[in-house]
Amino acid sequence: MAFATIDLSRTEKLRQQEPQPAAKADGAGVALQRIEPVSAAGRGIPRWLRRTSGPVALILLWHIASVTGVLPGEVLAGPSTVLSSASRLIETGELPQAMWVSLSRALIGLAIGGTVGVSLAVLSGLFRLGEDLIDATMQMLRTVPNVALIPLLIIWFGIGEAPKIALIALGTAFPLYLNVYAGIRNVDQSLIEVGRTIGLSRAQMILNVVLPGALPNALVGLRYSLGIAWLALVFGEQINATAGIGYLMANAREFFQTDVIVVCLVVYALLGLAVDFTVRTLEKVFLSWRPAFNGA
Repeated sequence: MAFATIDLSRTEKLRQQEPQPAAKADGAGVALQRIEPVSAAGRGIPRWLRRTSGPVALILLWHIASVTGVLPGEVLAGPSTVLSSASRLIETGELPQAMWVSLSRALIGLAIGGTVGVSLAVLSGLFRLGEDLIDATMQMLRTVPNVALIPLLIIWFGIGEAPKIALIALGTAFPLYLNVYAGIRNVDQSLIEVGRTIGLSRAQMILNVVLPGALPNALVGLRYSLGIAWLALVFGEQINATAGIGYLMANAREFFQTDVIVVCLVVYALLGLAVDFTVRTLEKVFLSWRPAFNGA
């Protein structure tokens, strides 16, 4: 019995010497950490640096080829020559004036073509009668190459500004029509049923359900139309142009000035990039309610 008592006492002492588990801390004492998704975590190199690395590498390769003589100046002027030509054109005022004229043509043509395309798409998408009267004609006309219409446009509108703007309007109308029409017809049917259940009128259904649902497709169509607007602008400014970027390119082609031609091409690219950035900004503003995949 004595040995049993000694063993029990030793066991109690050992239990008392063991570290006791800490009591649960209340909510105020817990250190909070912000959990970030893997896609939002830093990856070392800033994204803006990764996006600019490609163009910078291309310009550097172009410069090396020009300096070493691999790319002769008669074939393509080097970056330094192009920069000096751009500076000269800016100082004389030729380049800013040409940019303003070309941008005005593109925006006016886009406004006309976009208005026509969106209006026809809304009529065709919302009403079956409109679809029967409009859609077949639009599907037929969109397969006709716009460049093939230049002779007719010259006959109809002359050789002034009208055929250039008409060519841009024709090119930009069809992408907007197709995307807005598809956006209206692809609105989730369950949303339509919910609108009917809560008693929305036809006008309220169109304004609050159908058109917001078609907005993502409409913005995609706008981006396509902007790209086609610049392409149509290049062809349009070959029609007896007396001003604009195409006019500068035509004159440079006559005198084999590859540096001026490259300047005009860069201006086309920068203007297209600027308007594309504008559309991306509109997407972020008007589609902030719509979750999207930002890339892995």
